Amino acid sequence: MSLDWKQLINLSVERAKSLDWKRLLNIEETQTIGLDIGSSAVRIVQMRKDDAGYAVTAAGFVDIVNEKDASREQKDLNAAQAINACLQSAEVQTRLAVCGVCGPETAVRYFRFPSLPSEELQGAILLEAAQVCPFNVDDSAVDYQLMSNGDGNDCGVLVAATNKLIERKIQLAKEACLDCVLMDIDGLALLNCFSEYEKVEAGRTVVILNVGSSYTTLAIMGANSLPFIRDIACAGGTIVKDIAAEKGISMEAVRKALFGRDNPAGPEVELGDSLEKACQKLIVDVTETLRYYTAQEKSDIVEKIFVCGFAAAEKLVELLDSRLPARTVLWNPFDKIPCDGDQNCRDVLEKHGHAMVVAAGLAMRLI
Repeated sequence: MSLDWKQLINLSVERAKSLDWKRLLNIEETQTIGLDIGSSAVRIVQMRKDDAGYAVTAAGFVDIVNEKDASREQKDLNAAQAINACLQSAEVQTRLAVCGVCGPETAVRYFRFPSLPSEELQGAILLEAAQVCPFNVDDSAVDYQLMSNGDGNDCGVLVAATNKLIERKIQLAKEACLDCVLMDIDGLALLNCFSEYEKVEAGRTVVILNVGSSYTTLAIMGANSLPFIRDIACAGGTIVKDIAAEKGISMEAVRKALFGRDNPAGPEVELGDSLEKACQKLIVDVTETLRYYTAQEKSDIVEKIFVCGFAAAEKLVELLDSRLPARTVLWNPFDKIPCDGDQNCRDVLEKHGHAMVVAAGLAMRLI
């Protein structure tokens, strides 16, 4: 049983009820960018593919100005400005973007039904989505892909996201004069990128932990090739905020201590056990999720966890490796993906590569 990550889904507000992921796009230009709009930064990756595989042709990374007590309108304005700045720095040519969503307003679930006529299947999937999604499916986009396992049943993966979340991402892209042609799930983008460049022994379970600013995405793929995605609220922003509060220092000082960045944050800060305290909830949530997954799926014990995102902080990787129930390693796919871009592109990937995996997976989506 296999799953084509690059053709899995296209969440679209206009298609919220149609479930027709195979619809033809009336688009002549097929080159796209992967646009990862986070809560703290915008990341862009553009690639080309030939017989040798993918190569990065452009990349950009711009922090989003986060003002204290800013309104939603101001936050969106700041995000739109960051997207524009990122596009200018990356010097991308296309206006077509693939975006991603994550968090509590998204869901990825797999399903299994007795074989149904095609005219009944879509209704059954919508009913299943209504039962398993933690939000109102009537106000959401739902999509799915069927898979064959040879037992005569209808099985596959369904994904859903609220229209409100999707519309916000589409609008942010639009304000930067971009056309969002596909909408993906961040966790699937991670697995998409991983499947392209990492070889795992058959039967082994793949675990990716992407520590973002607002959410930590745990993406798992077992021997059955079915994805398990969970977004955890404890993430980089929470960790930095908790350490800053305990130490009585600025968040910039914490970031300097974690990443060693050349920030005007004053004298060097010793984190002591503050990092472990701030990460305790994340460690517990990840550990419990892995136990749940292995029990539910009767999966092999996880041997390795690939970490990216905020986890580029060496101290955090070391902590997770010592506390999580599997060897934890820092993962940067750009160690294997060649860069054919300019010096700015190479500099961005060298500095921020670990945090641009979602954007890379989005850029690999096919239209």
